[in-house]
Amino acid sequence: MTTKGDQILDRSLSKVGGKGLFVKELEVALEEGRAHIAVHSLKDVPMELPEGFVLACVMEREDPRDAFVSPRYATLDELPQGAVVGTSSLRRQVLLQALRPDLRIEPLRGNLDTRLRKLDEGQYDAIVLAAAGLKRLGLASRIRATFDPATMLPAAGQGALGIEVRGERQDLVDALAPLAHQDTWLTVAAERAVSRAMGGSCSMPLAAHGTLHGGVLQIDAAWGDPDGQAPLVRAQAGGPVATHAQAEALGNAVAERLHAGGARGVSPANLPQD
Repeated sequence: MTTKGDQILDRSLSKVGGKGLFVKELEVALEEGRAHIAVHSLKDVPMELPEGFVLACVMEREDPRDAFVSPRYATLDELPQGAVVGTSSLRRQVLLQALRPDLRIEPLRGNLDTRLRKLDEGQYDAIVLAAAGLKRLGLASRIRATFDPATMLPAAGQGALGIEVRGERQDLVDALAPLAHQDTWLTVAAERAVSRAMGGSCSMPLAAHGTLHGGVLQIDAAWGDPDGQAPLVRAQAGGPVATHAQAEALGNAVAERLHAGGARGVSPANLPQD
């Protein structure tokens, strides 16, 4: 299916309805019985699913990092002062501005082929994309460098696929269960909890990324002001996690710390309780 999110390319996602544009029409197809399952890039899925829909599973994560793509320059540091970098993401915009305030960050929309074509035509000196998308489409050779998540934090759910079904289709939930990867699911549950608690959407420049090792989950998050009027706010938390409720509680704790640091989002008083 080609959704409105794929068709409207002359405006930023934050101005035409957010990443939910990629999801809503697939949900309509599920509701009408034209499709039985919908496969989403989880970072595009709104934090709250409509009533009657569930995530049947979250699959094992691909590379969650952002990728630096350029025909002329090997890394972000090699870009000359004032170079033009393309991205459709407010998150990437504020993180790039924090790393290189001298760069010109310009909007970049379209599917992957369109974005790469615009780069090759010389409209940009470099573009920043999700490494997972390039790898899944056999375009890993276009990656010149991958960003360290410590400095370029990924979006909540980046690199993970989620499969959505109608809530009453327990038969499909059971059939899809072998595809579920529990460590990934716990990790992205915490990441999405950060975003949910902050009122996260495509119009919020928010990053949240987790790593789970030995049952201990570490969550790092960042919030930035796209107008450059406030400094980048970062927060982190870690702890043992075995259930989705514990993962979400950890994400909520990170959101509280972001808010306390000056990030503009939902008040901690309105956060879900453990």
